[in-house]
Amino acid sequence: MNTTTLTAEQAAAQSLASGIAGEALLAIERATTGFGSWATAKHLIRKATAVPIDAGAHSGLYYGAPAIAFVLHRTDADGQQRYAAEKQTLDQRVRQLARARLGIAHERQRTGAASIFSEYDLFTGLTGLGALLLHQPATDEMAQILRYVVSLTEPRRIDGMTVPGWWVDHHPDPLLPTPGGHANNGMAHGAAGLLALLAHASLRDIRVDGQTDAIGYLCAWFDQWRQEAPTGTWWPQWLTREQVRTSRPGPGPNRPSWCYGAAGIARALQLAALATGDRIRQDIAEQAIAACLTDPQLDRLTDAGICHGYAGLYQTAQRAAAVAHDPAIVQRLPALATRLTAAAPYGSNAFLTGNAGVALVTETIRAGQPPRTRWDACLLIA
Repeated sequence: MNTTTLTAEQAAAQSLASGIAGEALLAIERATTGFGSWATAKHLIRKATAVPIDAGAHSGLYYGAPAIAFVLHRTDADGQQRYAAEKQTLDQRVRQLARARLGIAHERQRTGAASIFSEYDLFTGLTGLGALLLHQPATDEMAQILRYVVSLTEPRRIDGMTVPGWWVDHHPDPLLPTPGGHANNGMAHGAAGLLALLAHASLRDIRVDGQTDAIGYLCAWFDQWRQEAPTGTWWPQWLTREQVRTSRPGPGPNRPSWCYGAAGIARALQLAALATGDRIRQDIAEQAIAACLTDPQLDRLTDAGICHGYAGLYQTAQRAAAVAHDPAIVQRLPALATRLTAAAPYGSNAFLTGNAGVALVTETIRAGQPPRTRWDACLLIA
């Protein structure tokens, strides 16, 4: 695996989360729909790839070779094949990276050590690489990633206590310590991301041994920790050792965001229900998403962004609405769109927490249908 030495500015350009790669995603979507030019999109792609693309062990869906591969694969949505040679080269690098990362993960599991976000999560880990490979022709690496995700649903024992296999010893955030580690539930770093990947794969008839059981385990985990409030269903963002021991989550409800909140978790559960034909679970998930779109829950959001603001909630709910039995999601989307368009702009053009992500969701609102480029596949909601 090649590791490229880049300056901070050069590396930032290859970031899907906050760099030029994310801006290129917006330009590609607009060019595909005829509301922008391919000249602009190609210009931004050239800027993002002006230096050697980082394919080091630290790269993932939101940085380096996988991020650039994801962006370039969005350019085909109008039926035109662009960057064929570049995509082929990058896809080979991504598969090579996946094999290397799997080897490291398996060695960690052999020693009995706890996992870390960068091993398995959507942003930097194997779930993110799986989200990228999922939309390409079947590969052995995709199957190996699914087997690895299945293995994360096997419980572990820590100091005499049973915890899930995706348990990490570190904090979810330096400002939010979890002594003794935690089990993350969110789409970005936790169980919802694992569940969404397995469900998407099943819906595409991509399966490995134990996959259905793993989906069942994750659904049962969320059933165990589902909380009911007058404003709607919610789940804890994560669970500490003490909360697992006592079966008591922390205070809530939390904000209904894509990254950690009820919206992302409920979308993963809706996908799982569709993959397993579970109508009752689908109804519960859709009711939870619909509740996220009511004023009491929307008031908990404080910004417009994809990660934990209005834009991420809108895109998640819009994807859920496309296959929902419950019409309440569709009926409540216009009010959320109004909040989003009235929100103050960011000081950056970042994808996850900036204007590029908000503008991409605004394109969804304008079109009134899911994006042709499936740019939101990097959120595991599509």
